[in-house]
Amino acid sequence: MLVPRLALLPVLVFIGLLPCLSAAQSGDDPVVYEVESLNAGLARAPAWFERETPQGAMESFLEAAARADWDAAAHMLNLADVAEAAQAEDGPLLARQLYHVLDRKVIIDWADLLDRPDAIDTRQSSDAAMAGQPRKSIRLWLLELDNRAVPIRLNRVQAEGSDPVWVFSRQTVANIPALFDRYGPSRLEQSLPGALRSAAFWGLQWWEVIALPLVVALVIGAGLGTHWLFTRPRDGTRVAAILRAVRGPAVLLAMTLALSQLTRIFVFSGRIDTVLSPLAAIGFVAAVIWSIVNVVDEIMDRLVTFEGDELSEIGEEEERKRRAATKIAALRRLIVVLVTLVGAGIVLREADVLRALGFSLLASAGALTLILAYAARDVLSNIMSSIQISMNQSARIGDRIVYKDYLCSVERINFTYVQLRVWTGRRLVVPVTEFVSECFENWTMKEPFMMREVRLRLAHDVDVDRLRQIYDAVLDDLDDPTERPEARAVYVTHQNVFGTEVLFLVPCEDPNRCWAFACEVREGLLKRIAEAEKDGARIFPEAVPAEAA
Repeated sequence: MLVPRLALLPVLVFIGLLPCLSAAQSGDDPVVYEVESLNAGLARAPAWFERETPQGAMESFLEAAARADWDAAAHMLNLADVAEAAQAEDGPLLARQLYHVLDRKVIIDWADLLDRPDAIDTRQSSDAAMAGQPRKSIRLWLLELDNRAVPIRLNRVQAEGSDPVWVFSRQTVANIPALFDRYGPSRLEQSLPGALRSAAFWGLQWWEVIALPLVVALVIGAGLGTHWLFTRPRDGTRVAAILRAVRGPAVLLAMTLALSQLTRIFVFSGRIDTVLSPLAAIGFVAAVIWSIVNVVDEIMDRLVTFEGDELSEIGEEEERKRRAATKIAALRRLIVVLVTLVGAGIVLREADVLRALGFSLLASAGALTLILAYAARDVLSNIMSSIQISMNQSARIGDRIVYKDYLCSVERINFTYVQLRVWTGRRLVVPVTEFVSECFENWTMKEPFMMREVRLRLAHDVDVDRLRQIYDAVLDDLDDPTERPEARAVYVTHQNVFGTEVLFLVPCEDPNRCWAFACEVREGLLKRIAEAEKDGARIFPEAVPAEAA
């Protein structure tokens, strides 16, 4: 009998757990905010007013606002902080004020307002944080108020003896007066005739249709006036140079300030404000970034000259300037990158640009980051490569280099390309990633002294000692710039049927002149060898018959 009783043990345990499971399923902790009463001071809601789902509640609120039925719209507010006796009077007023705030500053994401009482989003994947989870609060938007972010929320509330309904949270209702003072109609708008405040088209009012072109004209006028003011000093003066450096940022800042102030005077509806507010934020940040870049450039131009020709001279002072110019150029790029990244972050955070322009879905789950990173991969790679060149000093501004058989000097190392000046005066613009991936000769790096080669094919029985005398005479006549006479040398490097190959080394202290100096040495050697042959010496090889060749 013991075995059958043990077999019944799991069944008895399961039966004992049934009450606990039933209590958990029935929801001892329901996904609602429980209250004793909800808006007891208001009259009964109209029959058409529906608050069981978030979507239905918002549609009912907007429908009541369209009918100007603010008594019905007041049922969408949790008036727990309003005295019951005052709810009938204050509720409609608060509902009307909230509607003006929503109409002017909030873009309703209807995809987030599900038509389910529990607000479960069945479209989410199983990996999502809220997958299959009921919600009792939905945030519609964030608005700035007194240097803090104030949320606009819908809460699911259940009064005793009633079904759960979706209404604006009590915290949102408490902030309505302050939000209306900040974002509601201005005094100028309230003083306008009723005809101008009537509906026009695209959800705009007639005063907005008239005021928008006026605001654009005033903003452009502020920019033109600032531009004229900063161009009054004559060219050539130090004041004029400073004003030219800050003219662009000042024009942008003036236009942004004008736009910011005018949007406070003319409080436009959400369809216009969602474009103007991000533009104002972007304008402020862009003006600051622009001014910082210009100021940094002005300071660096005064610290060191960035012209490659002026930095290519040989000497300890020029060597120091080349290192400083390259490091300062790298510092400039780092400052620009950091300021730009910080500015972009401020714009995205403060202006809520992505959501305001309808890109919230694109920005979610890092999709926007991946898209931008893929699109800017070449630019970012070039920027990092340019910083790498500047930090490892493999090619400094002013260095003389040979790149793909071009003898040139480094003029500038920019974000995405390196500017090279060929000895003929032409400019090569090379992408930084391509420049760092190719081998190149740096004639100025470390030790400027270098040896050039002059190779001549001469006769089999040429007198090499006579050639050394001619070689020394040529270098002496050309005022050999090197102080290393021991570097002079003549070598026989090769011999075949065509003759003897002789190598003449040309020592040179200045890599900027070494190519031209080697050409002068070759010319002098040929001239003196020709003169020696006239005296009877046999130096040049005889012409080889075609059959032998």
